[in-house]
Amino acid sequence: MTPQPARTGRRARVLAALRDARAPMSIAEIAEQLAVHPNTVRFHLEALLADGQAERVEAGPTGPGRPAQMFRAHRGMDPAGPRNYRLLADILIAQLADEPSGTARAIEAGRSWGRGLTSSPTKNPDAGAAAAELVRVLDDLGFAPESAANTTRINLRHCPFLDMGAADRSVVCPIHLGLMKGVLEARSAPLTVDRLEPFVQPDLCVAHLAAIGAGA
Repeated sequence: MTPQPARTGRRARVLAALRDARAPMSIAEIAEQLAVHPNTVRFHLEALLADGQAERVEAGPTGPGRPAQMFRAHRGMDPAGPRNYRLLADILIAQLADEPSGTARAIEAGRSWGRGLTSSPTKNPDAGAAAAELVRVLDDLGFAPESAANTTRINLRHCPFLDMGAADRSVVCPIHLGLMKGVLEARSAPLTVDRLEPFVQPDLCVAHLAAIGAGA
């Protein structure tokens, strides 16, 4: 009973008309070509403009009165087209998993990314402040962290890359470990994440924190 399929079909026809046209089209021209009311064209054009699939074009004066609004299809790839970031992630994970040094490279990739995630400029904080900053970052990323009072461990109740982690933990988990290391290194923190213990329970991974020397 919903009119959405018809709306979607007409919107696609409006977009197809713009793409097939050799020059920008007015609402009246599109309506005449598709044999629909101009208000129908206007409705779908607004949606196409909002999605970035169409764009307005400045029309020069053609006589007395206000010039008609002209439209054309967006030039370039369709910004509303499908995305498949999972495929990209699977390709990169498979590449690292097949390399002899894949685990080390995964840790370093996570560490490099983690250094840019901390927002606080404070350097050399105490262990409690550093752990709190790490928990904040992990919470923003969707790990659902729970910190212990003695700053020796952080419980992670969710993995935002769960599907990929199950496929190859030898890459995904080291990326997480490196990321946490990088966050602490960026603050010159007096502690590091010594190891990450994945899935000690079905809903729990544990990051173990350890103090480091002043020159480490």
